Amino acid sequence: MVESSSCEPKEAGELSCPARSVLEALRTIVLNKGSRKQRLRDVAETLRQSGGYRWVGLYDVVPARGIVSCLVWDGPSAPQYPEFPMEKGLTGRSIRSGKTVNVGDVASDVDYLTALESTKSEIILPIIGDEGLVVGTVDVESQFRNAFGPEVQALLEECAEVIRPLWDRAART
Repeated sequence: MVESSSCEPKEAGELSCPARSVLEALRTIVLNKGSRKQRLRDVAETLRQSGGYRWVGLYDVVPARGIVSCLVWDGPSAPQYPEFPMEKGLTGRSIRSGKTVNVGDVASDVDYLTALESTKSEIILPIIGDEGLVVGTVDVESQFRNAFGPEVQALLEECAEVIRPLWDRAART
């Protein structure tokens, strides 16, 4: 995990940790020998600390059941929707498009599923599997509007790529 002393909360849209530090920490977590669940917990904690975000969740996409299922989360409370239909919400939009969904003001987006009242902005990053389909998502929430500027979005997209092996078939067993 990223050391908390190096990751202090900043203004909305600013990086709190050096990008190289976050990416190195995530690479180390992915290569660790622990269980998938523990490595995912470490990823969620590292991502949340890296930007002073209020909540991070990591999800599996389960097409056979038509759902998205929360694997782990880090923040003040459990997700309001630990499982939900894969076509719903901002996550559904990301799954359909295979692209990042970055909403600077969730109150103005009709697809937003209210989870925590204090969330002002949210970014959903798809995890693309070997077959080119979305196999998981990273959900990062902030208490600030417009918290995920272009530089932050680019870093989080790189982070999603670094942790992608945790959604490989071998990692799930």
